[in-house]
Amino acid sequence: MTDPVPATGAWRAGDPPGRRKWFTVPGALALEAGGVLPGYTLAYETWGTLAPDASNAVLIEHALTGDSHVAGPAGPGHPSPGWWDELVGPGKAFDTDEVFVVAANVLGGCQGSTGPASPDPDGRPWGSRFPAVTVRDQVHAEAALADALGIERWAAVAGGSMGGMRALEWAVSLPDRVISALVVASTAQASADQIAWASPQLHAIRTDPGWRGGDYYSAAPGEGPHSGLGIARRIAHTTYRSEAELAVRFGSSPQEAEDPLRGGRFAVESYLDHHADKLARRFDAGSYVRLTESMNTHDVGRGRGGVAAALGRITARVVAAGVHSDRLYPPYQTERIAAGTGTTAAVLDSPHGHDSFLLETAQLAALVKSLLG
Repeated sequence: MTDPVPATGAWRAGDPPGRRKWFTVPGALALEAGGVLPGYTLAYETWGTLAPDASNAVLIEHALTGDSHVAGPAGPGHPSPGWWDELVGPGKAFDTDEVFVVAANVLGGCQGSTGPASPDPDGRPWGSRFPAVTVRDQVHAEAALADALGIERWAAVAGGSMGGMRALEWAVSLPDRVISALVVASTAQASADQIAWASPQLHAIRTDPGWRGGDYYSAAPGEGPHSGLGIARRIAHTTYRSEAELAVRFGSSPQEAEDPLRGGRFAVESYLDHHADKLARRFDAGSYVRLTESMNTHDVGRGRGGVAAALGRITARVVAAGVHSDRLYPPYQTERIAAGTGTTAAVLDSPHGHDSFLLETAQLAALVKSLLG
């Protein structure tokens, strides 16, 4: 029998630290939407050795449900292996014999950085009181981490999906601090379609009785908002893969030993159920809501005269890559970034849809080498 799902899959104080280090800012962070965080902490990991002049530093940005564990095995403190493990390490595309790689859990996240599951100054989980944070706020927090590490400029900032949003925002908002940027399967501005797909995910979580208005952290296992989070994951995961891939892998076949005519599941339903349960055990519904909202409000052109004007601020060398089968972040959005930065968009040839930014490591390695070369 499967153990009940915990109220939150967030990393909490007292859990194994794994490879994490922590950076804390005691002063207030004024947020773009008008709120204030009275101090914050970022969990981060590093690989390689920082050069004496700090010229070899690379920042890797994770996607919505990722974290700082870019490379390395699963283990205590890290429920999943590194999500770009094949790209980061000695002799790999991000060769840690040559570059110093930094990856931080995003502000608002749930794997060691300050987010809804974190304690407020009084020691209670922030929960519903955690303020709205934008991609710009997240980048400003990371800039403070870079300062603390003695990194004036990044040799490269790289990421896919939500991580690509932050990589692009770094290049726009702090152009003097970024030499090159890799933006994969991402966008300069959230589209109506992306916001529309996010809407039922947010509704699923907020209408789960276990949500309790966002203040569910004292709930017993099995009594948190895992049902709503699971539905959100099922919706999202469907958009992460392509119709063609799902057709080839599953078709309309029933799950083994189950009959859809008699209440059983199709194989593709079992696949989505698995990913829903897996996420609910390692992630936090409050972070899912806040980070989804930050993606919805992503717009590099806000207050800067529009997207084209914002992209015109970039001085970094940009490699923008889309995925030809991506139905969530279609290639035309990558082409817009490339056109705005005077480059040519690259295209990952893959049947796997949006998730190709995690799966197509050989093609990604070639892009990384062109970026750092």
